[in-house]
Amino acid sequence: MDKVLRARVSMKNPVHFLALGFGTGLIPLMPGTFGSLAAIPLLIAMAYVNLYAFIGITIVSFLVGIYLCGKTARDMRMHDHGSIVWDEIAGMMVCFIAVPISPITLVLGFVLFRFFDILKPWPIRVFDKKVHGGFGIMIDDIVAGAMACLCLHAIVYFTPVPLV
Repeated sequence: MDKVLRARVSMKNPVHFLALGFGTGLIPLMPGTFGSLAAIPLLIAMAYVNLYAFIGITIVSFLVGIYLCGKTARDMRMHDHGSIVWDEIAGMMVCFIAVPISPITLVLGFVLFRFFDILKPWPIRVFDKKVHGGFGIMIDDIVAGAMACLCLHAIVYFTPVPLV
């Protein structure tokens, strides 16, 4: 991130801190990947809650993320700057809805989510291009997470060896 943008955001601001994925979005190379990795400790903690709580936490992270990402983008004066990675964290949460958390599923889910988030196949690309603001920043990653979730469920269900 250049000096001008650094002057507009502060890791002391809780909104910026969260939107920048606890600072992982400031890593200059592949911030989205590092933002997605930042979700893994949260997912491991969420493995201990029931499905309804998991879904509730995921919905709250999406709704709060609309504000976090929108506010940080406005403060940066730039829509969806690469350092804003809360959307990746929420997308990873969506990816793991009703999926048993294990080292293998974490790796598979991470790879699937990054695949859909980077390539942006239809309809993800449409959301990415046509929807703006905090909701626009969030929705393409939520859809990528949903697509990765469907694939992950299929892999877990159809794999003849236990993955958990």
